[in-house]
Amino acid sequence: MKSLRLLLCATPLLLTGCSTLSNVNWSAANPWNWFGSSLEVTKEGVGDLTGSTALNEDAINAALGGDYRLRSGMKTENGAIVRYFEALKGDELAMVIQGEQGTVSRIDVLDKDIETASGTAIGTPFGDLYDKAYGNCEKATGDDSNAVECRAKESQHISYLFSGNWSGPENLMPADDALKNWTLTKIIWRR
Repeated sequence: MKSLRLLLCATPLLLTGCSTLSNVNWSAANPWNWFGSSLEVTKEGVGDLTGSTALNEDAINAALGGDYRLRSGMKTENGAIVRYFEALKGDELAMVIQGEQGTVSRIDVLDKDIETASGTAIGTPFGDLYDKAYGNCEKATGDDSNAVECRAKESQHISYLFSGNWSGPENLMPADDALKNWTLTKIIWRR
């Protein structure tokens, strides 16, 4: 009789709790995810987000473990319409994911908690990674035209975008002395 009373008392609690279980992020319950972000930029992509990931919300969300809020958009680039997804961490833009031919082709990482496999992260000074721009860097184009893009030494798929203050001509790249104080503002992975 005592167990029947307990069952009757517990049943409504169990039933009301079941409706909220679908909102639980189960991947966060794994012990290996308890100590921060496990995402890392490698030659394959960012975490499980790779060049073979379909360019749709469900596939991107699954590859990111449901840890980001996604929103989609479109823009024109070189006369073509490009579809992209923005991954938000809270209210902060963490990544911009673009694709072509139905799969992910470019990931722009802005989240300071996501590092490369070699430990490079947003905020790293240019001088910590490069002695000189020549042979490593070029003036960035498009939306990033005020920055300098440099190839990562560890992979041809990764590049670094550095930004900083410079009052020289707009179409020229700053001198190495000016660049050494610029900081990494974006890690770019390309397929």
